[in-house]
Order: sequence, then structure tokens, then C-alpha cells
Amino acid sequence: MARDVHMNYVRIGSLSVANALHEFIGQEAAPGTSLSAEAFWSGFAELLRDCSPRNRQLLQVRDELQSRIDQYHRERSGEPLELGDYERFLRDIGYVLPEGNDFGIGTTNVDDEIAVVAGPQLVVPLSNARYALNAANARWGSLYDALYGTDAIPENGAATRTTTYNNIRGERVVARGRAILDKSVPLARGTHRDVVSYSVEGANLLVRLGDGTSTSLARPAQFAGYAGQAGAPSAVLLRNHGLHVEIKIDRDGLVGRDDPAGIADIVLESAVTTIMDLEDSVAAVDAEDKVALYRNWLGLIEGTLTATFQKGGRTVHRQLNSDRVYTAPGGGELRLPGRSLMLVRNVGHHMYTDAVLDASDNEVPEGMLDAAVTALIALRDAVGANAKRNSRTGSIYIVKPKMHGPDEVAFANELLGRVEDMLSLPRYTLKVGIMDEERRTSINLKECIRAVADRAVFINTGFLDRTGDEIHTSIEAGPMVRKSEMKNTTWIKAYEDSNVDVGLACGLPGRAQIGKGMWAAPDRMAHMLAEKIAHPMAGANTAWVPSPTAATLHALHYHQVDVAARQQELRGRLPNSLAALLTIPLARSNFSPEAVQLELDNNCQGILGYVVRWIDQGIGCSKVPDIHDVALMEDRATLRISSQHIANWLHHGIVDEQQVLRTLRRMAEIVDRQNAGDPTYRPMAPGFDGAAFNAARDLIFKGRGQPNGYTEWILHRRRREAKAVGAPTNPGASGEPTERQPQRTSRARSSVRPASRKTRRE
Repeated sequence: MARDVHMNYVRIGSLSVANALHEFIGQEAAPGTSLSAEAFWSGFAELLRDCSPRNRQLLQVRDELQSRIDQYHRERSGEPLELGDYERFLRDIGYVLPEGNDFGIGTTNVDDEIAVVAGPQLVVPLSNARYALNAANARWGSLYDALYGTDAIPENGAATRTTTYNNIRGERVVARGRAILDKSVPLARGTHRDVVSYSVEGANLLVRLGDGTSTSLARPAQFAGYAGQAGAPSAVLLRNHGLHVEIKIDRDGLVGRDDPAGIADIVLESAVTTIMDLEDSVAAVDAEDKVALYRNWLGLIEGTLTATFQKGGRTVHRQLNSDRVYTAPGGGELRLPGRSLMLVRNVGHHMYTDAVLDASDNEVPEGMLDAAVTALIALRDAVGANAKRNSRTGSIYIVKPKMHGPDEVAFANELLGRVEDMLSLPRYTLKVGIMDEERRTSINLKECIRAVADRAVFINTGFLDRTGDEIHTSIEAGPMVRKSEMKNTTWIKAYEDSNVDVGLACGLPGRAQIGKGMWAAPDRMAHMLAEKIAHPMAGANTAWVPSPTAATLHALHYHQVDVAARQQELRGRLPNSLAALLTIPLARSNFSPEAVQLELDNNCQGILGYVVRWIDQGIGCSKVPDIHDVALMEDRATLRISSQHIANWLHHGIVDEQQVLRTLRRMAEIVDRQNAGDPTYRPMAPGFDGAAFNAARDLIFKGRGQPNGYTEWILHRRRREAKAVGAPTNPGASGEPTERQPQRTSRARSSVRPASRKTRRE
């Protein structure tokens, strides 16, 4: 493969490194650590030499297994699936592996935010400094703001959300806040509605009621500290189920001056952990994009990242919050983290990048580059001068997505061990989160966890990616049910329950998180409050939320549910059968023409609405209006399921090519109207010939041939095409979208997988 003459490289030993990346490592990432840039590149070259062949071999296994599964279903076309025979076949080919003896993970030096505390988890694109800072600072959130500013408080009876303060709505917020206090941190007598003052006497919280009497907390141990003077504190800190609640007192403020107890706000410990993402929520297609992500990660670790932007007609400057300092009940300082504990999500094994070329000018595994660079940056936190800014145990938390089965997880374990050696870190400093989002991982989850038994810090379920893999793996088996019916299928319940059951059996509580997926509708908080309590009730001690506000509201669920106790209750239930996990969600009856068109409209509109921002604006995650104009948080996982669903229906004749093309054009006009207010938006109609529209076409019509149904190769190729003609690059890196400017031509083909693997499937 010839080197791209338009990209500047620096030769370092056997490697060619893109100039932007070379300068970043030499001038920013390596300085401040014990490792020189030269030593970093020497170690990385050795890592590539030893591990790249294994990476390629594992990807070949994926293709070989998929080919055999395709053939199995083709040979039984039209016949009902016999699960016993299907399971035997999957065992024979090594797709389902033997399960070993029971064990418990041995992960040590894990921060309490992961090992002990149950609470919300944010996932945020590292491409946007403003959003990354918001997420890191979302460790604490205003309950009053979250209630007042969302539909969590109904707008009936004149309680509307107005530009000026609405007293009627404010009164409802205060009443809801008091009710929440009564449930989470109840008084020994009376209610928080009757309180006129809080004070501290000795090590105890004294609460005076409106009738002139005094009381305290029903559970005195829930008093955690205070700020200000003991006799008239400015804040009272309470604790429930490991999460903190701060009652903020300000008798001169807008809210506090009319409150009998002077309560101005209730501040909740909210996003206990945050995943800083380099994967599905970003659009990083070249070395410049990758460096922008790495630079933001560096700023977060060093505490220097800032963002300045316009909001509501004023200039806002954002930086990382400081720790919160209180007086402990018995005296002395109590310091709590002001920021969420950060994990960083690297890309999967299947991604390749031309940011670095090997001795033969071949692209290198991007996941290896991510592991090395993100860990190099995090050295500052683990052992550097600014140690423990993020992890107080000196651990570095890396989330690894898109792994297929125990061998790939074992390879990740080996890779992280090699990076530790390269950076002179103690063994198991690098911890790993397993994304349980691929079918072969779900089916062999116990053995996947065993492969990283001394590194594992979480497992989680991801409905959309997992469904995308379910459709692609079984694409030859028959037409799938409609997307809206997926959550009611046998395999979904088995998948969600099995993730928890296996995590409990492998000893994750007290050492690691068991997580659940994203709430995708950030503007529907009342709905979230009603439904997302199902996640802690399912035994998950974390679940993903799309915004800091959602994190604050979702935190209420962890006050309602004692997750540790719930996990104990669940330990005795009977596990789901493997047959349930293997039940393919095939349609059992014909669809009406109206149902087919409705499904096609929904999928095509969702694909176009997301892709047009990804390709033309470089936005990998945002609120995208669905066909009903409901804003949904979209990333590549939603794109994967929608494109694979249409590809499945095309393959089985439920829809035809002309019907899909007509629908795409009609939906493109709708998406254009939905984005009419965006001055940077480039309409897809009437030409239907731009990079974004062509990407949507490719995702559908070439979807069956994309390895594992992933969208990356098509997106990257079309995004590079758009950048070459002037699309914006790395929007939001400094808090706001960048201006559109001409880009240097980059590689013409996709840079995420070797050509021989990519072209064989397309």
C-alpha cells in the first residue's frame, strides 16, 4: 500500500508517524511523564511487531465463523430453526465455548466510584471540550434545576417553564424536593416540609420544626458533614446508599429567601463515573481528528482543559470543578471529589488507522494506538506530579468495545499488559471495562470475564449494538421482527438478565460495575423517571444517561433502590438457558404493506438524520429528531441497528431496492426541513448526490457485506470525501463548532481495516 502523498509523516525507526501525532507525543503527551517520546515510539513499534499478527488473526476468525453461520442458515432455508441442532453446530465451530469452573474476579486498587457506589454513568464524546467538561463536572447536579427545567415537573396549572422565574413552578419543585428528602434521608419525627432550620451540635444534626420542637435524622449515620458555621450552616451534607445529598442554605437567594428553612437548592451526587469516548460517539477519521481527541483527554487528566462559548447571549468560560470541602460531623476536613471518575473508551480491535504506518506502509490497529496514547497521558494521574487527580487508587480505566468472545478479551488483556510494560507501570494498573454488546461475547460472557479476571471493572449491556450484531449474525436465517418489537423478544430478556447473573456469579460486586444501557430521549425526563428505575431493580449498579441533567434525575433511582441489597436478592434466581440467548428474533407472520412502509420510513429517516451530521459536520453524537420530531440521542450504535434491519429486509424481499431509494429521497427532504435552522447544514435534496446521502445508501445496500454489520468503513470513507471538499473538522474541540475550511486530501479509501478484509465483504 503506497503512502498517501498528501499526508506528512515523520520516520521513526520502522514506523512512519503522521506529523500531527508526532508533534503531539513529542511536545505535549510525553513531557511531564517519565517516558521520552523516543522511548514511547520504540516501545510502540515493538508492541505492533508482536501483537499486530494476532489482531489480524482474530478478525479472520470472525469472518470464518460468520461464513459458516451464513452457510448453516442457507442450507436450512425455509425450515424452522431447531435450537438443539443450532446449539450443537455453534459448539462444533467454536462459536459457543465450554464453560469453566466458577471463579471470582481478583481486581484490586479499584476506586469506590466503581467498586462500591451505585449511580449514573455518563458517556460523552471527547471531540467536544465543552461537553467533556460538562460531563466531568456532572458529579454534582442541582435537583431544583433538573426538576424546574424538564418535564419531570408537569407544566399544567400555570406551572410553565418561562424565561423568568415562575413561582408556581418553583413551588412544585420545592415540594418535590422535600418529598425526595423525606424518602431518602427521613427525619426521626415530622417531615422536611416542616423544617425551619438545620444546625449542628457536636457530631449531630439538629433539625428545628415549625411547631418549635426539634428532631434529627431517623438514621443519624446519614449525616455526613456541613459547610459554614455549625449554628447556621450554608450546606448540610447527607448520605444515602453511598450517594451524597447536599442541602444548600441561602436565606438571601431567590429561592431561599422565601423558604422557611432557607433552602436554596438540593444538590445531588449524580454522574459518579463518566466514560470519555473515542469510539461510537465521535467522528475521528484521520490523524488530526485523533490528536484532537487525545489533546482533550490530556487536558482532562492535567486539569487544564477549558471551553469558552456563547450561551443565552453571554460568554461562558468552563473548566473542571474543584473538590468540595466540608467539615466532618466530628470535626476535621471532609473532602469529596468535585468531578466524575473518568474512564476512557478506546476503539475496538477491528479499527485500523493511517495515523501510524508500519515498516511496510500498512495501517496499524487503531486500538493499539489508543491504548498506548491514552495510557501515556494517564501516567500523570497514576504516577506523575499530578497523581490522583482522577483515580485515588492510581488506576487507569480503559473501556474496550466490540470484542467478540473470550479470545479477543484475552488479547485485550495481553495488549494492556504490554502497554504497562512499555510505560513501566505495575501489572494491572490498566483496568478494563467489557462492553457486552456482541453476540459471541454475550453467549460466552463468563469466559470473557475470566480472561480479564484481574483487570475487569465493568460489564454492561448495549441493546442497539447487540441487536445490530444479532441481525447481522443471523441475516441468512430469515426476516427480523420490527425494531419496536425487539425489546419484547426472548433473546433480549435473556441477554439483559444473563449479564447481571453472570456478573454476580463472577464476583463483580465490590470490585466492578454491572451496567445497563443508555436512555436515548434526553428531553423526556418524566418518562425516564418512570422507566429507568428498572435498571437498578435489575441489579445494575450503573446505567448510562445522555446528559448531566439526566444524571441528576437518574440518581434518584439509586436513592430509591439499594442496589447491593437487590443484587443479594437476585443471586438465587434461576439463570436463563443458552437456548433463550440463541433464539433468533425472526418474524413469525407476514407484515402488512403499511407496517413495512412505516418501518422503512422510521429507519431511513433515522439513518439520514444521523449520517448527515456525521459526514458533513463531523458530529458523532447529538440529539437527532426522529420521524415524529422527538429528539433522540444518536451514535453509531443506532445507525448499526437501523442499517442492518433494512439490509435484512432487503435480503429477504420484504422491501426492494426501488422502495428503499424512494423512501430515502422522501426522508431526506424531511431531514432537510428538520435542519433548516442550522446555517452550517448542507441540504441533501434535490440532488441526492452528496457524501452524506451516498453514505446512507451505502450503509443499506452494502450493509449485508459489512463485517459484523459495522458502519465505520463507509462513514470514514464518506467523511474523508466531505472533508476534502470543505466540510468542518473536529467541531466543538474548543467548545464551539469550527469554521468550515478546506481540508487536505487524505487517503481515498477507508483507513479502519486492511484492504483485503474490507473488499472481500463489500
